[in-house]
Amino acid sequence: MNELLERVFKISGENTFACYQCGKCSSGCPLVEDMDITPNQIIKMIQLDDEHVLKSKTHWICASCLNCTHVCPRGVNVAGVMEALRLISLRKGVNKVDLRKAEEIERMPQIILVAAARKATG
Repeated sequence: MNELLERVFKISGENTFACYQCGKCSSGCPLVEDMDITPNQIIKMIQLDDEHVLKSKTHWICASCLNCTHVCPRGVNVAGVMEALRLISLRKGVNKVDLRKAEEIERMPQIILVAAARKATG
């Protein structure tokens, strides 16, 4: 098992190899237009042990609305995988959403702010 896949599995409990890249998670995501990499591409990058996935802004934009998880025909909790990527990034000292910066808040969709606030309060 590759290192990134193992870390994601330990945190989320999700087997990303269950994903067969149908793209339903990406088509059901309300924030996909703001993402630099679509959710199904994120899963593929994890399968390929591509650490560049951690530099993506996608897992920071994910609002954990669970639309992706709901429409997945294989039952992959994509939102849980996104949360795992956020935790891995936070453990490396990387945080892309700073609620203390007004200029960032003004350009973000409200759903992102709500999700970030929930994560900040524990």
